[in-house]
Amino acid sequence: MKSETFTKLIIAAAAASLGIPTAMAQSSVTMYGIVDTGVEFLTHANANGDSLVRVPKITGTIPSRWGIRGREDLGGGYAAVFTLENGFNLGSGSVNQGGRLFGRQAFVGIASPYGQFTFGRQYTMTNPVGTDANIMGPAMYAVASTDSYLPNARTDNTIAYNGTFDGLTVGATYSFARDSGSSEGSGNSPGQGTCVGGVGAGIGCTAWSAMLKYDRRNAYGVAASYELQHGGKGALANLYNGLPAIDLSHASDEDIRINGNGYLFVGPVKLGAGWLGRRVLTQTQRVSVDTFYLAARYSITPQFDLEGTVFRVINNQMDTRATALAALAAYHLSKRTEVYAQTGYLMNSKHGQYTISSGGGGSTPGAGMEQLGFMLGIRQNF
Repeated sequence: MKSETFTKLIIAAAAASLGIPTAMAQSSVTMYGIVDTGVEFLTHANANGDSLVRVPKITGTIPSRWGIRGREDLGGGYAAVFTLENGFNLGSGSVNQGGRLFGRQAFVGIASPYGQFTFGRQYTMTNPVGTDANIMGPAMYAVASTDSYLPNARTDNTIAYNGTFDGLTVGATYSFARDSGSSEGSGNSPGQGTCVGGVGAGIGCTAWSAMLKYDRRNAYGVAASYELQHGGKGALANLYNGLPAIDLSHASDEDIRINGNGYLFVGPVKLGAGWLGRRVLTQTQRVSVDTFYLAARYSITPQFDLEGTVFRVINNQMDTRATALAALAAYHLSKRTEVYAQTGYLMNSKHGQYTISSGGGGSTPGAGMEQLGFMLGIRQNF
């Protein structure tokens, strides 16, 4: 349930009873969140081919979180804005994002008729480009299974701009030091290691991204983004194929992600298609990973949705490939609560060790093994 702060309500009510106008009515602070988990069954969860049953750490259909966002009207179409958002593991109650209190988002800025400038820990432009055409998004069995960075595309010490003008959205970010580290010493996102940067680092550990989208809501949309992360001390590039992560310790090393996608509504059916290109360029290696996907959602009734995705991952330099299919059925018990069942099946090439599960690690199969996952869960928004 979204609600303004108790203090604001008391002050506004008192002012109204006295007939006194108050600027407080132009401000709002909202608490919100998502609680989402269930039970997962997974085959071939290690090199021995053993099965796994667990309450996942990271996601169900959407990762669990709680946050506070605020907005104060400054007049003339301008407003001060902020967001503080925490991610947590519902199974254990622990904090995700390496133990950061507000590891998902923590920023403040100014919104205007010309767009919004914000400063702090924020999503890069890889994130908003992947939310429309990639219909299943951060669900347990989806495209993010083979690149855990996609739902974790965020950087520290970041300046961001977003602006939407009659359906056209443009955005950009620049991070001076993309990973400030954490209390538990883990990296900013899975498989990246750490890249703190700082004094004398030059371009080391910096990052930037740019995005362009055009949407005709309930009709169609297209989008593209480009993100470049410079290497630095402690940085890694994990390709999630079961092989060791690539060392990215030199400032001249680059980890690049390019997105291009589109979606289309046909009655109650939404169709999406896209390409994700990753290029890791170091002093000794040049690795390309390409992922292609097709996705669909069918809203059978206002309460019942079916979603599905098929995707193909290709990494020729390391001779690792995978093809996967995923499906999700969700029934809305109310406006804020749904129950769901989802499944995924992944086929690895001879040397591939991709996993179908985004459940939080510990599920890498042996080389060439197939993998089947199934999950029953519940999600509640507040």
